[in-house]
Amino acid sequence: MVRAMTENPRRPSPPATADSEAVPVLGLQAQLDDAPTKKSTVLAWAFWDWGLQPFNTVILTFIFTALYLTTDAFLPAEVQALDDKDPVKTQALAGLASGLGLGTTIAGLLILALAPVLGQQADAQGRQKLWLGIGTIGTIGCMLGLWFAEPAPAFFWFAVSLISAGTVFNEIGSVNNNALLVSIANPKNIGRISGVGWGFGYVGGVVALVLVIAFYAADWFGVPDADGVPFRLIAVGCAVWAILFGIPVFLKVPEPAPLGKPERRVGFLRSYALLVRDVVGLYRSPATRNTFWFLLSSAVFRDGLAGVFTFGAIIAGQVFGFQFLELALFGIAANLIAGVSTIIAGRWDDRFGPKAIILFALSGMIVTGLVVFFLADAGAIVFWIFGLLLTAFVGPAQSAGRSFLARVTPAGREGEIFGLYATTGRAASWMSSLLWTVLVAATGATVFGVLGIVVVLVIGLVLVALVRDAR
Repeated sequence: MVRAMTENPRRPSPPATADSEAVPVLGLQAQLDDAPTKKSTVLAWAFWDWGLQPFNTVILTFIFTALYLTTDAFLPAEVQALDDKDPVKTQALAGLASGLGLGTTIAGLLILALAPVLGQQADAQGRQKLWLGIGTIGTIGCMLGLWFAEPAPAFFWFAVSLISAGTVFNEIGSVNNNALLVSIANPKNIGRISGVGWGFGYVGGVVALVLVIAFYAADWFGVPDADGVPFRLIAVGCAVWAILFGIPVFLKVPEPAPLGKPERRVGFLRSYALLVRDVVGLYRSPATRNTFWFLLSSAVFRDGLAGVFTFGAIIAGQVFGFQFLELALFGIAANLIAGVSTIIAGRWDDRFGPKAIILFALSGMIVTGLVVFFLADAGAIVFWIFGLLLTAFVGPAQSAGRSFLARVTPAGREGEIFGLYATTGRAASWMSSLLWTVLVAATGATVFGVLGIVVVLVIGLVLVALVRDAR
């Protein structure tokens, strides 16, 4: 599909291709600075985040994994019967948390291997929407499959496998949805539109959590709570939600033009060699070296953000003793705060630049993360205050990262570059998951996993500080 904004009689259309050695034009330069963006198009694009967000908010973070999968429901009966403070039971619960971490580590490695090449293939064929559909349908299928995750040790790894596969599919969808951003934004409104997308995602997560609380407050509407049926129904409900709100992007949002270079229309395995050549080309060319360094730094700090999403609710439940209603309310408050802060930060992004937003957000997350670790014995009030404060920084860092990359992405390589960006993912990738798993397994205490996430954020902060501003 050819973008209407490129049809400007006053300015020749830029080439749709980009060489590895010298990239002549960035994707955003294909848009007119003064060209308005239709609100309906922006909303259709943002609704994908709204529709798929419950996978992260309800399944991966606040409800399914924290209140079901990593609880004693999946421990042997003799361990379930022990007192909650018994060291054997505590270590068994930590084992479930580290098991989930292992699954998400494997998912992160799969994202590392697959996302860039799949994005490259989508660019070459002009089929971002095809791969967006594959990622969306795969995520929905994994959520539907969680209906069969009955509360028994034998089903633990089955559920972890589905969640890990859903993480991979969700990231494939995110890669191509992010690539579509370049076709609806221009250099003056890229930060605002990116912020609207992330903000819609958080608000969608809030609405989904409110519905879950209503389900809980109504005593599951008469549904028996044996065999984990309510949680399994919640997973199915998230799948239906994604189906309803994932449709508009396929109907309203234009697709970037295909890269069109014959040499890029190669087989899947051959694409890895081409990918290596292109990455080397990004580094060698002065015009795109900054893109290379940002991809490297973002691969670290986004991994820290992924760790916060994946393990934050487990920390709330196992370390601070949050129960179902308290954790759901915390999730609502966290997503509201994150949504509002992200929309506001999107406007600051256009004014001060995305790098400043990222540095500020990462610094705030590091400080609040350390406070949560060192004051863990002070009780739940610590997590209510500093956990919510931490969420105010997560969304702006995500949105500014996407905005930064869109500003330095070569034309015709949106899917490939955002595929490289997805090596860390919106959920967990391998670094924070690995540190979480090692520290929790080595200490037998879930709270030490916080330090693993903080370490990744510190490294990411240092690397981003060395990257040149995108403006």
